[in-house]
Amino acid sequence: MSNPRIQLNVLAKNADNAKQIVEAAQGNVYVGLMVKNYTSVDAAVATVHEFQQAGVPVSVGLGAGDPAMWKKVADVAVQTKPAHVNQVFPAAGYTLGALQSVGSSHSIVNALITPSGTPGQVIITTGPQSEALKETVSCDAAAAMLAEIGIHSVKFYPIGGTDHLDEVGAMVKAAVKHQIKIFEPTGGIDIHTIGKIIEVCAENGAEQIIPHVYTSIIDKATGLTRIEDVKELARFCK
Repeated sequence: MSNPRIQLNVLAKNADNAKQIVEAAQGNVYVGLMVKNYTSVDAAVATVHEFQQAGVPVSVGLGAGDPAMWKKVADVAVQTKPAHVNQVFPAAGYTLGALQSVGSSHSIVNALITPSGTPGQVIITTGPQSEALKETVSCDAAAAMLAEIGIHSVKFYPIGGTDHLDEVGAMVKAAVKHQIKIFEPTGGIDIHTIGKIIEVCAENGAEQIIPHVYTSIIDKATGLTRIEDVKELARFCK
């Protein structure tokens, strides 16, 4: 088992909070910005640019995996060329192609896959119309389809902290088999569960692991992401 690269994906209330997060994580972080929270593409683009000017690597996201936001994510990403983009499985290829057409080959694009409850079987119908269909495919088929179009990363959500570790392991293994080296476990991850989750991803061969840690480290009163918690989580990035 080689040592994978580990980067956090966390939210920030504003550019100042984001700058502090990047510092606390010693750069091993993407700061998520959810397009769902913005009334328009232009409003989201303005905030992404503000974060980027402050030296923050931005991850453009849907907002709780909301499939209705897929086009907004793609449109914001094309205008901002961010470090990282979260996308639903059916729209991942569209987004990757759109980014490449504007010369943004550095942006990591993931595809959202949902655990099915059965190790080795996953749900890839994560788009606005297809999400009603909970049909499963093998992890192998899901990874092969993403590999065919050049998607960089699998976002596995919601994993419920450590509730689905056997499913996480099976999906990582399949992704690695098809040369998808980045894995993003998401959902219920906090300071207590992150270590075990990273371990399972690493044991199954992921070369880069991007755990998404959202609400558990946000101060309810201020809405700010707690810098002490980011420092604590960043220890796992070593």
